[in-house]
Amino acid sequence: METIKGCDLNVPDAVYAWILDGKGGVKPLDNADIIDKTHPCWLHLNYTNPESAEWLATTPLLPNPVRDALAGESTRPRVSRIGEGTLITLRCINGSTDERPDQLVAMRLYLDERLIISTRQRKVLALDDVIHDLNEGTGPENIGAWLVDVCDALTDHASEFIEQLHDRIIDLEDNLLDEQFPPRGFLALLRKQLIVMRRYMAPQRDVYARLASERFPWMDDDQRRRMQDITDRLGRGLDEIDACIARTSVMNDEIAQMMQESLARRTYTMSLMAMVFLPSTFLTGLFGVNLGGIPGGGWHMGFSVFCIMLVVLIGGVILWLHRSKWL
Repeated sequence: METIKGCDLNVPDAVYAWILDGKGGVKPLDNADIIDKTHPCWLHLNYTNPESAEWLATTPLLPNPVRDALAGESTRPRVSRIGEGTLITLRCINGSTDERPDQLVAMRLYLDERLIISTRQRKVLALDDVIHDLNEGTGPENIGAWLVDVCDALTDHASEFIEQLHDRIIDLEDNLLDEQFPPRGFLALLRKQLIVMRRYMAPQRDVYARLASERFPWMDDDQRRRMQDITDRLGRGLDEIDACIARTSVMNDEIAQMMQESLARRTYTMSLMAMVFLPSTFLTGLFGVNLGGIPGGGWHMGFSVFCIMLVVLIGGVILWLHRSKWL
């Protein structure tokens, strides 16, 4: 595999253009640098920037199928060998404060023995951990270690978000025990976030598993073992997502049942009230007709006696309902 000159990778609006020094650090790419297996280059681009988009479309360093994928055509996590390189699409948690975390950010990678070319549109928050280690001189020393560290950071952020969702579900369950319902749409949003995470993290686990099992020339056995550990950790996160989805279904059924019981109690109460006042309503309607011959119509104590009779009647109906165990 031929060496590459730094001027071939000179993209003015690149987010990062660094050379791994093989000791855990990086240095900025210079036009005079020679890029080979011992000194690979990491070029990180925003494919919506005009110069980066033009470079992706015209550089002879990339196979034609890779150009479209790096320019935003690939969305679901996958890994494909193309020529001497490997194309990888990954998803990570959205770290923007004005958007939901479940609106995952796509990061696309092309790797061979000399190059790491990564593209994105929105910021990949998980890369900050890898960049911090590289700036401190404690980062990855080669391409395989770089990929493992990136996958590890992506999985850490995904695990943290899954843990946050799990804590929300626990709070909801505690509130339901106190008969406190969540705001309208809250449970539906939580369930949607879990389903979106499940949709993208499941194929991403398969990507990690393939990276751990295949013999890529830029990964050694220790890096494959680390990748397998990351795969297992993400698998446990997926199991947690499945459990959370099942728990949200149970909570949804419980909320529906509690609301139905509450409605039934109100209906029952209204029915008892109607039963209590039914005799008195009949009597007041009967004595309220505008016809002659109403008993007590000419007696000055008639109204008072009638009211006392209604109170006694209502009390008798209540006592009867209580003895019949309806109250």
